[in-house]
Amino acid sequence: MTTWGLGEYPLMAEQLELAAIAVVDLADVQSGDRVVDVATGTGNAALVAAKRGADVVGVDFEPALLTLAGHRSAGLGLRVRWETADATAVPVPDSWADVVLSVFGVMYAGDQEAAAGELARCAGPGARIVLASWVPGSFMPAMGSALSTFLSPPPPSSSPPSRWGDPNALEGLVAPYGLGLVSHSTESLALTFGSTGEAVNFLVRTAGHVVAERESLTAQGRWGDLLVNLEELVEERGSRTESRVRVDLDYLLATITPR
Repeated sequence: MTTWGLGEYPLMAEQLELAAIAVVDLADVQSGDRVVDVATGTGNAALVAAKRGADVVGVDFEPALLTLAGHRSAGLGLRVRWETADATAVPVPDSWADVVLSVFGVMYAGDQEAAAGELARCAGPGARIVLASWVPGSFMPAMGSALSTFLSPPPPSSSPPSRWGDPNALEGLVAPYGLGLVSHSTESLALTFGSTGEAVNFLVRTAGHVVAERESLTAQGRWGDLLVNLEELVEERGSRTESRVRVDLDYLLATITPR
């Protein structure tokens, strides 16, 4: 189990479903398309594609999330092949996919170059590759920065995950593998809460890598400081609408195709 399997990440995944729909819509998934959803998590994009009659493979390296994805597909009566695998070793044949998707997933690959190469390997001629990735400097990367001094260092990576959310950096990342960025736009998801405290509680309990450090930080007397840092971030980045606190999560919606 990785830290993605800790805490209550599925609650966050529910809030990200609209981005999954946007990704599948942009990819124009049709009945009969062969679709691979890389780093599928709880299966948001894979399930939307399966509802449209696609032949779908959902891949993730966290078994606990795939178990939840499997329960979801069974409950909906949908056929999806769920596979435990890393984003750098997707278990489909070369050029198998008509559509390759990833919603806030492949951006966290430890070896980003290898992950970009794997997207290219999976994609057949004329395939549509559509990705959703957090924009550099937006709320999610800022949260990572605000909490970095309290948490264990992330696994080694070639660059920050938000590299995938910068169109220029993304184009440079995929070009060596025969892929071209053909369109992109910045979109946003809104999280709303009754108070700043409610927002902080949600962000903590849905972040497995934060939950994993709670016992250690509490023993060190630093857990309260982490919460204060996150509260300050919500106050700085959030906005108040009537009696609600709103936090906007900006992401890059990008379409890539083989050249």
